[in-house]
Amino acid sequence: MYVGTLSFDLLLGDVRSLKEKRSVIRPIIAELHRKYAVSVAEVGEQNIHRRALIGLAAVSGDAGHVTDVLDRCERLVAARPEVELLSVRRRFHGDDD
Repeated sequence: MYVGTLSFDLLLGDVRSLKEKRSVIRPIIAELHRKYAVSVAEVGEQNIHRRALIGLAAVSGDAGHVTDVLDRCERLVAARPEVELLSVRRRFHGDDD
């Protein structure tokens, strides 16, 4: 079994309230979940309206598949014009751990 995780640190554009923040973050989370069948949630910076921390996890029996899914998820978030991707932290756990 292989588990891959990503943590996205995002800077949001012209957002002035937590309600506006949710309207930007929720579609990203929903698209990641729908397109790639990963577990994804906002995991930090919930009370700061221009920052978001999104966590994502994928599990598979094939290491290559997990890597491919994580790469696709990272590209999707990086391509979103309404957010600036400040950093991505990737972790990979395999049978050797």
